[in-house]
Amino acid sequence: MSTVRIPEVVPSPKEDCETLRKAFVGWGTDEKAVIRVLGQRNASQRKKIRETYEELYNETLVHSLRSELSGDFLKAVTLWTYDPPERDARLINEGLKAWRKDVKHLQVIVEVACANTPHHLIAVRQAYCSLFDCSLEEDIASNSNVAVPVRKLLLGLVTSYRFDKEVVDTNVAKLEAEHLHNAIKKKELDHDHVVWILGTRNFFQLRATFASYKQEYSTSIDEDIVNCGKGDLQALLRIAILCIQCPERHFAEVIRTSVLGLGTDEDSLTRAIVSRAELDMTKVKFQYAQMYKSSVEDAVIGDTSGDYKNFLLTLLGKSI
Repeated sequence: MSTVRIPEVVPSPKEDCETLRKAFVGWGTDEKAVIRVLGQRNASQRKKIRETYEELYNETLVHSLRSELSGDFLKAVTLWTYDPPERDARLINEGLKAWRKDVKHLQVIVEVACANTPHHLIAVRQAYCSLFDCSLEEDIASNSNVAVPVRKLLLGLVTSYRFDKEVVDTNVAKLEAEHLHNAIKKKELDHDHVVWILGTRNFFQLRATFASYKQEYSTSIDEDIVNCGKGDLQALLRIAILCIQCPERHFAEVIRTSVLGLGTDEDSLTRAIVSRAELDMTKVKFQYAQMYKSSVEDAVIGDTSGDYKNFLLTLLGKSI
């Protein structure tokens, strides 16, 4: 479901590195060459380019990018160049440092935990330890800026290892739907039952639980959570449920929100496109068109410009 268009004949990592180095040398930078090379390579190919570049030039590719590019274009290309687990670890760390009153800085933690495979989450946790000399769990638990109930939820989502096979018990789904309903009805959204169920059950089981919830109580679980209020915990719980149930819907919402109103939330737009381009962006684009009667490409064209716009469009599968 990737939208990244890999050429039929891919140059060797050495040839790609030489193209990039040539783009960096002399007056100005050949941004089109950077987009053409990095924007049309998958994660394993980009990893080989990074390794080869450092061997050839005794300098990391990211360092060269930071010397030659700037602004939102630099941020998007750099995030794309990183190995996916490292990228997500850096995004989470940045979100924890930046968080003050806007819950969007914390939602990346929920996205990583609930819209990716259990194996990816483990790789992110390992990358986090290597990059920042402490665990992701420590940084969440020690962040006094984040309310205790929110920390409890985030820790529950990142510390468990979910079974990754399609195993569903309908009796368990019905019972746990009842537990979730009772906690929501009492507005105890950080109840142990809620955190434990959402943090440990496999995604197929959770989808069955959400379906049982709607069947038993005639409303969806995310609707009932919204009716509990507008706090950070409610917002993050809803995001967790959307990411588990239909991640493409969540990321369609992220893209839409990032381009609505005055100005553009480039960080959210970049994160959504860069993080999903190799996973399910085809589904995100379809969901976006269904929900908003327009295309993701049109959203990008209408709210971005220059090399940043061209790079995002390249990741979306457009020829530039």
